[in-house]
Amino acid sequence: VQLQASGGGLVQAGDSLRLSCAASVRTFSGYFMGWFRQRPGKERDFVAGISWNGGSTYYADSLKGRFTISRDNAKNTMYLQMNSLTPEDTAVYLCATNGYGLAARSPMAYAYWGKGTLVTVSS
Repeated sequence: VQLQASGGGLVQAGDSLRLSCAASVRTFSGYFMGWFRQRPGKERDFVAGISWNGGSTYYADSLKGRFTISRDNAKNTMYLQMNSLTPEDTAVYLCATNGYGLAARSPMAYAYWGKGTLVTVSS
């Protein structure tokens, strides 16, 4: 399983950004997928997760209402729409999968990780 996150960049506070995660695996549609972020000097935090068919989504409590996770199984791609960004959202954003269909929030449950994409939000 290979994952590649993209779409990061430098934006201003209040802006929106959409991240993509492309997966090179035939069974993408069977996997639970997640977004995590790692801020400077901090641990890797769960951002959002999505079930195999997109029917169930999960968010970090602090991000509900601003971030939206989605997926397009026909394109083997997952997305993270981020709105009303603040400097506290500055982080490397990583996509991951545990390689099966069960939901998980802990990074320990994920076996496959992409390299991440840097999001920098200026004030």
